[in-house]
Amino acid sequence: MRVRERESAPATVRGRAGTLGRLGQLVRPTARSLPWRAVGAGAAVGLLLAALPRLTSSDPDPWMTLLLLRGAALSFALGLTFLLDDPARDVTATVPTRRMVRATLRTALIAPSAALWWTATVLLIPPKVRPPVGDITLEAAAATVVALAASALATRLTPEPRPGQRVAVALLATSMAAALFVPRNWGLFATPKDKNWATGHDHWTLILLSAAIVWAACGPEPLRRHRGLLRVRRTRPGLSAG
Repeated sequence: MRVRERESAPATVRGRAGTLGRLGQLVRPTARSLPWRAVGAGAAVGLLLAALPRLTSSDPDPWMTLLLLRGAALSFALGLTFLLDDPARDVTATVPTRRMVRATLRTALIAPSAALWWTATVLLIPPKVRPPVGDITLEAAAATVVALAASALATRLTPEPRPGQRVAVALLATSMAAALFVPRNWGLFATPKDKNWATGHDHWTLILLSAAIVWAACGPEPLRRHRGLLRVRRTRPGLSAG
């Protein structure tokens, strides 16, 4: 038993080292292929929305400021719907690195920029009308994960290499519909002084967790695609023999 454990330990270490090595090789090409223009456009619009209270009034309205801050979070989330767009999807589907790992790497590369952007966005809001930072950050995080989950779902269910544009339109339409039709007692769009503020952020937490589950569930490659690849491989000997 001890001999087997000693033999398996180096194999495990080599496997981990190989995985880390492949990830290291993927960092540069993945960073180059990220949709920086789309994400940058969403971030720029978000910063502009957050700066409006300072630029337009010396005594900004708290409700309008909150609305603009939520709009900034949505703008950045719309940019993130393009994160999984991959023009070479048919090629990358057959690489040894799993799609879940590639998607996680893309998200990890954009995460530091997203954190810096949100910090700057919140600091642009005048302190006297700034909503509770923790609560509004929860809303922004939920919007971000919903965007990532929607992109992952579109990537899993459709063969389209660039579903980001359609996902962005769907997310924007869903957000507008939610603002119009979600009951007020749910508190999703409440103000800090509203009695439903705490209840609303309980719901935002549920949205965040649900979106994270969807994102994780959409990580693996679709089974149909694997079956199609197996069929192609099985038919190749017959074709060559004929």
